[in-house]
Amino acid sequence: MSFTNIFLLLLFILSLSLSCSKVDSAPLPILGNKETLEDGTIKYHTIPSFSFIDQDSLPFTEKTVENKIYVVDFFFISCPSICPMVSRQMLRVYDQYLKEDKLMFVSYSIDPKRDTVERLAKYARNLGVNTEKWKFVTGKKESIFDIAKDYFSIAIENEEAPGGFDHSGRLILVDDKNHIRSFCDGTDPLSVDGFIQDIQKLLNETKGEVKK
Repeated sequence: MSFTNIFLLLLFILSLSLSCSKVDSAPLPILGNKETLEDGTIKYHTIPSFSFIDQDSLPFTEKTVENKIYVVDFFFISCPSICPMVSRQMLRVYDQYLKEDKLMFVSYSIDPKRDTVERLAKYARNLGVNTEKWKFVTGKKESIFDIAKDYFSIAIENEEAPGGFDHSGRLILVDDKNHIRSFCDGTDPLSVDGFIQDIQKLLNETKGEVKK
């Protein structure tokens, strides 16, 4: 290979590297529909106000996650299909960010009839997690199903589905302004690897380490 061809090849590799760095440094998008108001302000999809109960019978509202970034999933304790896989991946992310005070975790039970606060508390103990950092949440079934839609997830009753529920295995990343910024397939470790990178990017962005 001639010197000119080698130079062009190195220049091409360098340009790819710079291009990738530029993409990696970009902030995460805000997901969902957006609306431009009359004054030109852009209104993004936002998680609405909510009121539930956590594993310690304490109120769980938007105030609980105020000024926090948080990761969400939907599950039920007796789930015979994807929940154990998703929980393992959620626990992996939790362990990685155990000392990150800015980040919380929220697991909504879609089976409030069976998943009482007592059962949720026992489930949390069995996982060995800090319930100040990771909340296990219950409430009215209709309210849980409704808010799943706001998180771009799925939770519906289906007698033909394993355990009686159809639900998504997604992990969802929400920023400190209640905007959805990323999600992944919680049954796929490789998808979760990319999700972890998005969490770090959002943390950096929130701390002012990434220019918007």
